Amino acid sequence: MGNLDCIETNDSVPDTSGMMAAMGRAARKCAHELSLASPETKNLALRSAAAVIRVRRADILAANARDMVTAKASGATGAFLDRLALDAPRIEAMASGLAAIAALPDPVGRLLARYERPNGLVIERVATPLGVIGVIYESRPAVTADAGALCLKAGNAVILRGGSESLRSSGCIHGCLVAGLRVAGISPDAIAFVPVPDREVVGEMLSGLGGNLDVIVPRGGKSLVARVQAEARVPVFAHLEGIVHVFVDRDADLNKAEAIVYNAKMRRTGICGAAETLLVDRACAATHLAPLVEMLLDVGCAVRGDAATLAADPRLTPASETDWATEYLDAIISVRVVEGLDQAIAHIETFGSHHTDCIVTENQAAAERFLKEVDSAIVMHNASTQFADGGEFGFGAEIGIATGRMHARGPVGLEQLTSFKYRVRGNGQIRP
Repeated sequence: MGNLDCIETNDSVPDTSGMMAAMGRAARKCAHELSLASPETKNLALRSAAAVIRVRRADILAANARDMVTAKASGATGAFLDRLALDAPRIEAMASGLAAIAALPDPVGRLLARYERPNGLVIERVATPLGVIGVIYESRPAVTADAGALCLKAGNAVILRGGSESLRSSGCIHGCLVAGLRVAGISPDAIAFVPVPDREVVGEMLSGLGGNLDVIVPRGGKSLVARVQAEARVPVFAHLEGIVHVFVDRDADLNKAEAIVYNAKMRRTGICGAAETLLVDRACAATHLAPLVEMLLDVGCAVRGDAATLAADPRLTPASETDWATEYLDAIISVRVVEGLDQAIAHIETFGSHHTDCIVTENQAAAERFLKEVDSAIVMHNASTQFADGGEFGFGAEIGIATGRMHARGPVGLEQLTSFKYRVRGNGQIRP
């Protein structure tokens, strides 16, 4: 396995449409094979791929270094480069993630419900794979491993289209996944990777590849997700933005609030679970606002505040109306003083994106009301919003965060990558 070359990528392919159509047909054929694959076979592929990633770490780092050079030359932002960059710990986390997914219970064939009708019919609802999943992503090469592994474990074939900026890194990681498939005797077409940067392939995938794609998952910036949601002819699991709030309630413990706000904003500023707006209850603003704002400023975070916030520190700049609806993905946060829980919930409903929102409070009744009334995919009490992640939820990894209300919501892990069917067992019953 150590001698396996990384998958080569091409600058262009003349017949993009033909290539994608063939990829769709091959994936559809594999989907049936995977729906019948044993848990042991799928887990062998995942554990083998994890081993190859560890063996090929130097090759992955070399491919990523080339991607980083290209991205820097194109003027990529610091947040973008952070999402693109790989190092030894991130590669180990990738390999460990594959092993963790292999260790999870197999989601296919789970008995979801069983009941007997008065006429003697026995009806069972059982989990089944979705079929063929298309994943369109931009700068994060680790999505290659996460998405490929989750789709495989859930019995789905997958077509991965990484961003041009991460094409070398993602292609090398894909080669490791293919090596794992071969060890387990699974067709390499089960995890397909588009090896070209041509933008036309995105349009081909959005069209459904001749009916061969069952669902699309976009992972990337607002423009990509908006395009997918507008043009896709198949169902989409996605979130458009992560406008994430932390509300510091009047009964918040200040030390706890400082730790949570710092981590929620500054641990990694470029991820969708990073806090973008801090709301502070006027009832505790005299004691909590200045320490929170000063803490953020002192660690290099730019703070944009409303009129009530600006007096807390001369380093603040005024917030505009657009700031409340902005996903910065950077060391910038907007801060607003609100008149208690009612106004906090109203602000989140008005400006939020239904992704992740948190209340910091020692008042259990206030916490329960926030958790009940805030209509977001993930609502939190006294915990950093950066826990909005499938791995942290015990899913092994995630293929994305969904903020819609159909089928999948929140981190999309194994369970969300399955559908179900009904099995009906009778003994000669006929309907009158």
